[in-house]
Amino acid sequence: MYDSDLLFGRKNLTSSFCSMIPAISIIIPAYEEEDRLSAPLRQIFAFIEAEKLSAEVILVDDGSRDKTAEVAEKVCAEFPEISSKVIRYEENRGKGFAIKTGFLASNADIAIFSDADLSTPIEELEKLVKPIENGEYDVTFGSRALDRTLIGTHQPWRREQGGKVMNLIIRTMSGLKFSDTQCGFKAFNMKKFRPLLEMMTIDRFGFDVEFLFVADYHKLRLKEIPVRWNNVEGSKVSVFRDTRRMIGELSQIRRNAKQGVYDKISPKSQVPGSRSENF
Repeated sequence: MYDSDLLFGRKNLTSSFCSMIPAISIIIPAYEEEDRLSAPLRQIFAFIEAEKLSAEVILVDDGSRDKTAEVAEKVCAEFPEISSKVIRYEENRGKGFAIKTGFLASNADIAIFSDADLSTPIEELEKLVKPIENGEYDVTFGSRALDRTLIGTHQPWRREQGGKVMNLIIRTMSGLKFSDTQCGFKAFNMKKFRPLLEMMTIDRFGFDVEFLFVADYHKLRLKEIPVRWNNVEGSKVSVFRDTRRMIGELSQIRRNAKQGVYDKISPKSQVPGSRSENF
């Protein structure tokens, strides 16, 4: 069981407390975010301080050619009482690979990843963490589609319509019945999800779908939750390029499922009640 007092603001942070295992890991994937990373990252640290969270921050620089890692290290140094680390590798591998890297480096039993631009405000974190903390769900993820009144700044019309078409394709090809699989704000019970990371194969645009598909396949309890969201200019997503890529990656997920790729979990990493236990 998780101690809700440790997560949301009922105990003061101290140096000795920060040395303990954190209750939550906040993973931020970043690629060439030198110019706009500082402010959102400071917002995350300020939120942790204000709410007195037992948290660690892990930023993963996905092979940026700019000074993303240096900017992140500088901001982390401004908050020495909060556990943090910056991970960088040379080759750009994709957002999914970056998040998997962050998850594997995390120490908490609950991990959440957030886009570096904070298009979903970090203050929405409790909406996703609480249901996991309370034992109601294993995977929770933000949705822009369930309550569109929570969208502050919308995407351009063409991109928004393209997103709706993409969601229809995702629902059709994956069998997942969720309204929005692509919002960059998702939380996981790492005791159950960490063993599944070894079977993930998608490193780029379709990784969100694979995460949810594999979690559902292994009978984890998933919940889509409406969150506040604002479009932030500077997105690296291309509707036409990434639609083609997504279709290819959805096809790969379907092939993986048919070929038993998602059954191949090592015995030492067994998820209680998973399909691989039952077959």
